[in-house]
Amino acid sequence: MITLDINGQARSVDADPSTPLLWVLRDTLGLTGTKFGCGMALCGACTVHVDGKPVRSCSTPAALAAGKKITTIEGLGTSPVGQKVQAAWAALDVPQCGYCQVGQIMSAAALLAANPHPTREEIKQHMSANICRCGTYPRIVRAIERAAKEA
Repeated sequence: MITLDINGQARSVDADPSTPLLWVLRDTLGLTGTKFGCGMALCGACTVHVDGKPVRSCSTPAALAAGKKITTIEGLGTSPVGQKVQAAWAALDVPQCGYCQVGQIMSAAALLAANPHPTREEIKQHMSANICRCGTYPRIVRAIERAAKEA
């Protein structure tokens, strides 16, 4: 059994310690907001926060997250930064297909939690680790700038 603190709740799961956190979240706990993209920690679709840091859940063994605070997209809206990022995303109609947007939002919220007023270049650099096949990068940057202004 592995005990995980997910979105402020202790959850015990019967999983192999090496199982990627992504699959524990999605398949065992039913938290399907976190998406599977590449499975190699390259695209960012599976991004969650572990102790406030953006982490690729597809390549993070569940056992490494035990004893740490995990935030998924389902719990992000409980924080002021998460609320501002989600509101900016909706106001600027950022998603096109939407598949990568959960990871984009999680990465953006981690950036603003660490740096409430990043420059445009800092935003671009931080977000460069997340891939968007639809090319909504300009809207993503504008949404982060908007959320930063409202912080």
